[in-house]
Amino acid sequence: MRHMMWIYAVVIFVLSEARSMDTGSNQSTQSLNSTVYAVRNLTFNQGSEVNLTCSNKTWNETLFVIWRIQFQTKKLCRISFNNGTNDDSCNDGKSLRNTSSALSYLHIPNFSDTDEGRYECESVYTGGNDNHAIHVAIIVPPSISAWLYHKDNKMVAVCKAERGKPAASISWSHMGNISSVETVSKGFFTVESRLELPEGMDRENLSCAIRHPHWTGERILVPKLEEGYFPWLYVLIVVVIIVLLAGFLFLAQKKIITLRRYQPSDTSPSKSPPTEDVEEVEPYASYVQRVNSIYNSSADLFT
Repeated sequence: MRHMMWIYAVVIFVLSEARSMDTGSNQSTQSLNSTVYAVRNLTFNQGSEVNLTCSNKTWNETLFVIWRIQFQTKKLCRISFNNGTNDDSCNDGKSLRNTSSALSYLHIPNFSDTDEGRYECESVYTGGNDNHAIHVAIIVPPSISAWLYHKDNKMVAVCKAERGKPAASISWSHMGNISSVETVSKGFFTVESRLELPEGMDRENLSCAIRHPHWTGERILVPKLEEGYFPWLYVLIVVVIIVLLAGFLFLAQKKIITLRRYQPSDTSPSKSPPTEDVEEVEPYASYVQRVNSIYNSSADLFT
């Protein structure tokens, strides 16, 4: 058995040297840790099923297969097959499978951005070995939109492609002053282009074209004023003004009521008629009574 392992080692070394001298290969080669790798760059759509191969040998010819994966998050894991046993330290749904013709491949279900990274494969079979380094990236179509808005008595057109990968490209169909093109990257890319429209420009002929590798062609958008945007803005302003006026009137009325409550009244309570002094009136009444009595007596004497 030990002699067989030495024979395999010598064969692998000879084949590796021969591959490094081969200039007719259509794949680039790179020497990593004294091992010659065939380097490939592959991209896949989000949500697709991905199958990666590194050898055209069948299971019957294969001694062992090892996939070493380094993700963009710097996480490392390994999936291997050796002498009929499987080893999987990734535990994320990836698996080694066989085609109907017994060819080995690595299966990645529902490809997402977390699967991006460098996949190194080493396949040793009877009579040689294959080593591949595959850089795997994702393609995610962006969400696109376009609109118009007013700024400093000018009309500005906006064309936006957000959360795509790689970043989309935006171009305008009308000559104008492109004030800014913004790109925001957080794993995915958002590209936004603004165009200041010259005064008197015909907006009906304005459009933006968005290109992305996920699409076979470009997407054409015609920016329009968003329906209901400005009326609803005016309604909101009117409502706020009405609320402020109502609050002001309520406070003013409350202040007036408070002032009236504490203000002294101009009309004093009605005064009762003055009462005559009984002591002063009685002597005068007695005098009048006596005079009347004397006058009456005199009148009786002359009659």
